[in-house]
Amino acid sequence: MDNRNEVRAFLTSRRAKVSPEQAGLPAYGNRRVAGLRRGEVAALAGVSVEYYTRLERGNLAGASDSVLEAVARALRLDETETEHLHHLARAAGPQPARARARRAKTPEVRPAIRWVLDSITGSPAFLRNHRFDILVANPLGMALYAPMFASNPTLPVNSMRFTFLDPHAQAFYPDWASVARSAVAALRIAAAQHPDDQQLVNLIGELSMRSEPFRGWWAAQDVYVHRHGTKRFRHPAIGELELAFEALELSGDDALTVLTYSAEPGTPSGDGLELLASWAATQVTAEK
Repeated sequence: MDNRNEVRAFLTSRRAKVSPEQAGLPAYGNRRVAGLRRGEVAALAGVSVEYYTRLERGNLAGASDSVLEAVARALRLDETETEHLHHLARAAGPQPARARARRAKTPEVRPAIRWVLDSITGSPAFLRNHRFDILVANPLGMALYAPMFASNPTLPVNSMRFTFLDPHAQAFYPDWASVARSAVAALRIAAAQHPDDQQLVNLIGELSMRSEPFRGWWAAQDVYVHRHGTKRFRHPAIGELELAFEALELSGDDALTVLTYSAEPGTPSGDGLELLASWAATQVTAEK
């Protein structure tokens, strides 16, 4: 992935989102660009126009944390966008070949992680990597994502390919556009964190070629981190479910995340999870 192009597109898109009024600047004269001018961003960040122009052209190598923070403030970046800018800067710097090779390797799933997922019996749970490959899923996780595993019964399964390329995805996610757009924004963060992962680059290229919505949202340069929230599902056997999710990063394992889904007992979605467990048990019995 061309880091310079990523930097240029990200900074240009963020600059276009900030109006002079938002930045506390007078908006006079004919403005040929959306948002702030480069000179205005430079003044707000306390750097020269020449230096900021160099940054926006994609050269973040050597930019200090203080400069990056000043640019982030000038562009009114939120916490996730600021962190993304720092990731882009780190990717632009020199990195040892061994470090790049380590990041590109597929991490091993320790047996203890599998045991933990299997011990979670009341909630769907699965383990994914930074490419959004589902590496391990407990029985309830397999049952919840039955449409995704239907065409790909053997793990790993890539949830990005399901979301954008599987014809069943839009029926499975009632809020498909919101889910898909936030997925693209999360994938962009992963791309900045793992710029030397060729498999990730290939995935992004495949989705860009085969999915017009992905292509459009990728160009928007938005970034998003899935830490917690709610997601709606329309399960083909159970019906509507609204579940709370938690994304738990494993500090001892590179780029692995455990995701769990839950619902308050006694609610329609809580009852739906119990029904899902019963349905999953019947599926297992039928396969024997």
